[in-house]
Amino acid sequence: MQPTTKPLFTDVTHTEAAAIDMSDPLLIATSNTNDLPTIRVNGVRLSDTAIAQEMQYHPADTQRQVIFLAAQALVLQELLRQRAAEISLNVQAQDSETPAEASTRCLLEQEIRTPLIGNEALETFYNSNPRSFTMPPLVSAKHILIAADPEDDLERSTQRDIALNIIEQLQDGADFAALAMAHSACPSKEQQGALGQLSKGQTVPEFERQLLRLELGLASQPIESRYGYHIVVVEQRVEGELLPFHMVKERISAQLSQRVWQKSVTQYLQMLVGQADIEGITLQGADSPLVQ
Repeated sequence: MQPTTKPLFTDVTHTEAAAIDMSDPLLIATSNTNDLPTIRVNGVRLSDTAIAQEMQYHPADTQRQVIFLAAQALVLQELLRQRAAEISLNVQAQDSETPAEASTRCLLEQEIRTPLIGNEALETFYNSNPRSFTMPPLVSAKHILIAADPEDDLERSTQRDIALNIIEQLQDGADFAALAMAHSACPSKEQQGALGQLSKGQTVPEFERQLLRLELGLASQPIESRYGYHIVVVEQRVEGELLPFHMVKERISAQLSQRVWQKSVTQYLQMLVGQADIEGITLQGADSPLVQ
């Protein structure tokens, strides 16, 4: 089953799975793997209709897993609804929010307090993850594309042999531009095979991954892509530079703040589960209050 529209309570769907022990998604009180379970949350029964409708948002390998995921989501939604009613939550909806979404957002904003992330923590993360903040290398290259049908193994084998033969010719001093004009299936042959300067995201991933790792000069093996085999000469390579801390500080802060928020929401949902009387499904909960 595939989702047809966005699921309910979109503010918490990214944390629901983390809040529940999914090591055994079969902890549902039903005698048949395809039966809908009878589930009560603090005495409130989840209707079969609601479970059946929710199932469309939770594709999984088996029908049993689909039922579990749908039931799990509805239990959490019901717990949030009950908690909002318990504290007489004042809900102010934002543009495009449904009442349910607005209630969830307001409840989480009121009940969860996350600590501020200090400059020291941001710098520690920056220093521990230099590759995340390093610009990709810039490569100037030229190529000869020996085209091959991605679905034809025999043709690909033959075309690879041709590519290897051309590499041997180039190693023996043959003219690259002439071979590109004679053999390349890429329009770049009109520019002697020149691709210009390339960086991350400017070509197909399987070609990019290998190209950006090459050293200067003629590659000893062709690069395989969906289009065929590329004979590549790297003419210039400029290594990526580490961005200074002040340029990425806000990005790091946003990333770490999101992690802290998700962890706090997970703990909050586990607390609600732990304090609730839930029948018909077994979920992991925590009895103790949230500790920040």
